[in-house]
Amino acid sequence: MTTLAEAYAYCDRVTRTEAANFSYGIRLLPAEKRSALSAVYALARRIDDIGDGPGSPAEKTAALAVARADIERVSVDSPDPVLVAVADSARRFPLPLSAFGELIDGVQMDLDGVSYATIDELERYCIRVAGSIGRLSVAIFAPTAPPQAARLADRLGLALQLTNILRDIREDLGVGRIYLPTEDLETYGARLVLQPDGVVADPDYRVARLIRFEAARAERWYADGLQLLQLLDHRSAACTGAMAGIYRRLLRRISRHPGDVLRTRVSLPAWEKAIVAAGNVVGVRQ
Repeated sequence: MTTLAEAYAYCDRVTRTEAANFSYGIRLLPAEKRSALSAVYALARRIDDIGDGPGSPAEKTAALAVARADIERVSVDSPDPVLVAVADSARRFPLPLSAFGELIDGVQMDLDGVSYATIDELERYCIRVAGSIGRLSVAIFAPTAPPQAARLADRLGLALQLTNILRDIREDLGVGRIYLPTEDLETYGARLVLQPDGVVADPDYRVARLIRFEAARAERWYADGLQLLQLLDHRSAACTGAMAGIYRRLLRRISRHPGDVLRTRVSLPAWEKAIVAAGNVVGVRQ
């Protein structure tokens, strides 16, 4: 049988190893909240890895069904350390465990090859895969937060996920995925084509202009979603601000130099992430 200490230690290792940006914020939390958020991350990571890992779509769909069943019967008596930590966290905080089911629905959309004709359709996907984690996090940050906290968490999730989409345009094309709405591609006359050398062709800068348009949309979502910080205690606000601040700074870099994401993976150096995190501790707005 896995002890609670062992379960949380396992989730902490997963978070520190796999969540580079996430870890800058989570370390700002007090121990109890940090442990619970690590448990949420570890389970969310497991679900994401099913979608991104090896296996046929049918095999992955079956694995997602197992994950869904696990969530419905999480228990501290489980031999699985992640499920033990999540079950204990759900006893200490009002975790909406159904949000993990929404995440599974979003991963299934990827497996089904769903594309997005409109921004409304893309928003539904983003809320499933990112807003869901935001709502789980808010339950840990502020268990008695007012109802609008969940809406703001969804808006922040939209901003974070669109940032990911813009950063990963090239990689997603490599596995046959296009997330940007068809209506936006058509408006800008942009075609997403991956060349043999792994670069996205953009001879007339139509894709670059589209990226800047989407980045401006994400900025509006950040401005809305970051109102959540006003509903959180100082350390929870610092954690959320650090994570969102890192992604927002990345978004601004992409907006300034949109061609970079068409050639390589864009990221922030560790020193810059640390500056963003430190700024949030002392209340500096990023």
